[in-house]
Amino acid sequence: MSMRLAPDKNKPSVAIEIPLTKPLPDYDLEQVEQPTPRDIDAILVSQGFRDLVDDARGILTDLVAHPPATPNGSHFVDLDLTGVPHLEITQLTGAICPGDEEVYRPGLWIVLKDTESPLNKPLTEVALEHVRAIVSKLMEKLGL
Repeated sequence: MSMRLAPDKNKPSVAIEIPLTKPLPDYDLEQVEQPTPRDIDAILVSQGFRDLVDDARGILTDLVAHPPATPNGSHFVDLDLTGVPHLEITQLTGAICPGDEEVYRPGLWIVLKDTESPLNKPLTEVALEHVRAIVSKLMEKLGL
């Protein structure tokens, strides 16, 4: 599954879009490809999708508090060193994700913010690396 990161240019935050690309029977989400955004609306309000968002929130909260190792093997340790992100979840909701050739999918929309960074500066590459590690682990735990 793919994820799309969109860091803000003048804020220490990043939006993450995770489209669902395969059925998730545990959440009663069988038909994840739809021809119109309106068809996705019905999925986003379903109990199965709400359960997915609830599970994602619990897992993401834990991952933000206890981040996994980054791909280079370094662990995130909060020692209040410059450049170490102090991430918080500012948004977690459903999204309508456009796909290829007039296909739409439900997805997760997440916004993470570094609470210790200057308000008018973007996230550092170190922070973005930690975000990628967190989101990859979230996707793994959810079976996405």
